[in-house]
Amino acid sequence: MGQKCFTLIILLSCFFQQSLAHDYAQALDLSFQYFEAQRSGPLPSNQRATWRADSGLEDGKDQGIDLVGGYYDAGDNVKFQFPMAYTITTLAWGVIEYRSQMDQLGQLQYALDAVKWGTDYFIKAHPEPNVLWAEVGDGPTDHACWMRPEDMTTPRTAYKIDASNPGSEVAAETAAAMAAASVVFKDSDPDYSSTLVTHATQLFNFADRFRANYDVSMPVVKDFYGSVNGYNDELLWAAMWLLAATSDPYYQNYVVQNAVALGGLAGTGSIQFSWDSKYSGVHVLASKILMDGTSGLNTDAFKAYQTQAESAMCSALGMSATPMKRTSGGLFHVQDWNNLHDVTGASFLIAAYGDYLTRYSQTLTCSGQIVQPSELLALAQQQVDYILGTNPKSFSYMVGYGTSFPQFTHHRGASIVSIKTDSAFVACDAGYEEWFQNPKPNPNVLAGAVVGGPDQNDDYTDERDNVQGGESATYNSGPIVGVLARLAGSSLSSSSSSSGNELSESVMHTNDSTSTYAQQNQQIRGETDEYDLKLDIHQELVSRWRRGKARFFKVLCTVTNRNEHAVEKLILTSDGLKGPVIGLHRLRGRKNSFTLPEKLKALQAGESFNFTYVSVKAMKADISVKQALLV
Repeated sequence: MGQKCFTLIILLSCFFQQSLAHDYAQALDLSFQYFEAQRSGPLPSNQRATWRADSGLEDGKDQGIDLVGGYYDAGDNVKFQFPMAYTITTLAWGVIEYRSQMDQLGQLQYALDAVKWGTDYFIKAHPEPNVLWAEVGDGPTDHACWMRPEDMTTPRTAYKIDASNPGSEVAAETAAAMAAASVVFKDSDPDYSSTLVTHATQLFNFADRFRANYDVSMPVVKDFYGSVNGYNDELLWAAMWLLAATSDPYYQNYVVQNAVALGGLAGTGSIQFSWDSKYSGVHVLASKILMDGTSGLNTDAFKAYQTQAESAMCSALGMSATPMKRTSGGLFHVQDWNNLHDVTGASFLIAAYGDYLTRYSQTLTCSGQIVQPSELLALAQQQVDYILGTNPKSFSYMVGYGTSFPQFTHHRGASIVSIKTDSAFVACDAGYEEWFQNPKPNPNVLAGAVVGGPDQNDDYTDERDNVQGGESATYNSGPIVGVLARLAGSSLSSSSSSSGNELSESVMHTNDSTSTYAQQNQQIRGETDEYDLKLDIHQELVSRWRRGKARFFKVLCTVTNRNEHAVEKLILTSDGLKGPVIGLHRLRGRKNSFTLPEKLKALQAGESFNFTYVSVKAMKADISVKQALLV
């Protein structure tokens, strides 16, 4: 949704992101359909991914235990407990925060089913206090074959952790999942909730008492879901969820007394929330405890946690010394591999934190400027909108949503003809030859799957061998469910206290999504007499609000150097920047001219920086380059 403006001596590429009217309710429904498509075990009669059939019916048999059920985590047929548990924790958290919205949208039962499909399996996988079966299936042999789960002949070896071979990450994450799920079922099924609390308590004690990295005890998992971040974050994370589930002061004291020892206050200043890293989740949960007044005598300790959360939120907003990296299209870019996993996790935390601020009448201050909760909600919405198609490619990264979405998702079951359509056995090598290499789109639509997404340049290749960006995973979808419910429910008149109208007004909805800067033909000093100076200036409306009769609009600008050389002595000018400007240095005596912040001496090739301005008009400012030097 943008327009390249002009090419003279200066080339300014303008991409002013506008929010389209996305159908968040449909995206939410598709997301739950995706979880049904990932089910392992005997499928229920109300299964909506009808191209799937029963599978993994003898899982655990060789080890003498029933491990039937659970979810396949991504495009293969292995059940990895660590990411599966994170998926259920985030799903449960989404239900806890946005249960009323899900209910009014007719999606609550699907949400409960999705959570319970996971926790039912976790109960099976935890037969003794200090035993947890943490993987079913063998990664290398599974990946050597391209088989639908209904046909698989690959080994279904099961691997466990116990007191002799402990694994604190996976035990603690499973404890967190079961504790969070116990909150979900506390009123509707108290007996089941109590059972989950029992398992969660035992697993936490196991993880804490027998501390060890699970990928050391279970080296088979190292090449797939090895623990990069260690287990300290999971211990704090599990304790936070057990506190939510039980209100036992032991767990509050645990997160307070172990805050430093377990790294809870050693944040990086940005959001860290994924299947491997839970610190930012801990910070947000701790902030909620501080805001709701239940921190008791531990207020100072929880304030320290909140400081970490605030730093992360300011980073996401681009209002800190260490702003989260973004693509030119505005998407958070955390890593090249499955980046949307990090995006959905960050988006959920941002939305939840914004709603906590609203619920408890709190505000956030970044770089000395007050940030409204609506600005956080608008940021979460912008990230989700990108996933749904409001991006430079106008391409939805959720399968089945919109008119243009991935057709070649890296997924065994979706890429092979349904066993219900053709029951002929598809063997290991034949799957690769006949289906993986098939030039036609996947025969089964993996509805609701969120793939890994585009690269740092907003580029995406829709090919089946694009494992880095074209494979979906349950942990991509776990966090986005809550955000979608929040956005879909924001227009409902009874959407609790989560400030729905404020969010819907925080991003402009208009048919005019392009803008052109005034042309300026001017000489730029450099090594040659004349050349194109290529700067992308991306303007994104992130918030608007009222004070009395006055209306204010906040715009986030990202300036990216597209030249092969660094840019120094950059001076931007605009007659439209009459309000506060954060992130630029205003030249003394020249109120409409700005330079780079003092800490940024030059803008290196490919480098970006952000600034924000506040206007009283719902219009983009005309920003031009007055001076620049290529070096």
